[in-house]
Amino acid sequence: ATLASASNVVDLTSENFDNLVTGDKYVFVEFYAPWCGHCKNLAPAYEQVGDAFASESDVIIAKVDADADRDLGSRFGVSGFPTLKFFDKSTTASDYNGGRTADDIVAFVNEKAGTRGRVKKAASNVVDLDTANFDKIVLDPDNDVLVEFYAPWCGHCKSLAPVYEKVGTAFRTEGNCVVARVDADAHRSLGERFGVSGFPTIKFFPKTNKDGEDYSEGRSEEDFVSFLNKKCGTERQSGGSLSSQAGLVEELNALAARFMTEEDAREDIIGEATKVADTQADPKLAGYYVKVMQRVQVKGNEFPITESARLEGMAGKVSEKKADEFARRRNILSQFA
Repeated sequence: ATLASASNVVDLTSENFDNLVTGDKYVFVEFYAPWCGHCKNLAPAYEQVGDAFASESDVIIAKVDADADRDLGSRFGVSGFPTLKFFDKSTTASDYNGGRTADDIVAFVNEKAGTRGRVKKAASNVVDLDTANFDKIVLDPDNDVLVEFYAPWCGHCKSLAPVYEKVGTAFRTEGNCVVARVDADAHRSLGERFGVSGFPTIKFFPKTNKDGEDYSEGRSEEDFVSFLNKKCGTERQSGGSLSSQAGLVEELNALAARFMTEEDAREDIIGEATKVADTQADPKLAGYYVKVMQRVQVKGNEFPITESARLEGMAGKVSEKKADEFARRRNILSQFA
């Protein structure tokens, strides 16, 4: 068999079809065309199906470019794309008319072949909720939680899934700003409890209102990130990096600028900055302004530049939380330019 590069889906042609589909194994075949939009949408899930049965010697997951190999498509009555067929240890095919998710196809093949193929789930930064953990996470008064109530068969939910995954990734280090989802078809009591009547329904559960609030903003990554920043008090950008404003305090920015230009008043400015830093929500981070001032007194006016470069060089070698800390420090250092 000829395998596509880095794929567990076998490419079938008129030349090798009868050598592989012999009736000795269970064979699931997609007849596709490269230009077909539905085929392109199916492709990632179909690769997951191939991976699910990679270690099952009795099952072949295959595909046929029936636009290039029209004779093979005609032989099996293919008139549209994608057409999915199953060979049940037979050279005669039966049409597959089930769902088009990887889970759907794998479940079908398992039932027919008596196998235990499993879809390998990619690591996710979205928290999966169910009846066992919903209240513990969502009703925690220390957490702000965005929850998507979805159903696996829902087309709009499938379209939202990659975007929502990116949102989860963007907030993965924000311990108390949680991006979560619940299969409200499997856990209907949770959907009913919060008045869910369609999918996807998105609700926000802030620290101060555990009855939940309807999310009615846009559904792009940028829309979700902007909403959560406003509600959680975070400073994330799409992709997960911190904004250039993260960690900054306007009053201390002004003192930093004065510090660099009024050299004769530096000691007084340090005293003033110390008082301002002590009143902030995060006095430790705000105190970094004061530390920079003190270091400049010892190391000279180039310290903010050299220290910023040093932190940038270390960012890829430390944990994500430490990298966030470095990003906030670099933002503060930039105020001394």
